[in-house]
Amino acid sequence: MKSIRNYVYATILAASALNFAPTLASAQEPAHGKFTLTHEVHWGNAKLPAGEYEFSFDPDNGSRTLTLSKISGVHAGYMVLVPETGDAKPTDSSRLLLTTTPEGSYVSAMQLPEFGLTLHFTVPTHAAAKQSARTATIASAAR
Repeated sequence: MKSIRNYVYATILAASALNFAPTLASAQEPAHGKFTLTHEVHWGNAKLPAGEYEFSFDPDNGSRTLTLSKISGVHAGYMVLVPETGDAKPTDSSRLLLTTTPEGSYVSAMQLPEFGLTLHFTVPTHAAAKQSARTATIASAAR
């Protein structure tokens, strides 16, 4: 009876140790940086006024949300769902891709080559007119 109890304790201890040990999975570092919007844009369901922003995105976080903080003028915070991610080529530049519609400009993608990521966002299909040549350069995206 005592040996069964010892076996059960040893099994539980081993299982607990394996669950709490750090894993060597391919965890990516969260992407973060700053950018400036020169005019108001729609980003997902949010409408962001012109100004300077900080962003953060953790690809390993299960929620797949981009966090935006307005750091100029009246401070504000936004969380935007990232429905799809893709790879970015190292030769790409850090930028926001905008789609112009009759309702205004929508962010359709955020290229972050220093993190190997491109974040894609939903643009209403009924309103999408054309891809705008305007891009907002992401200044100081940092690892």
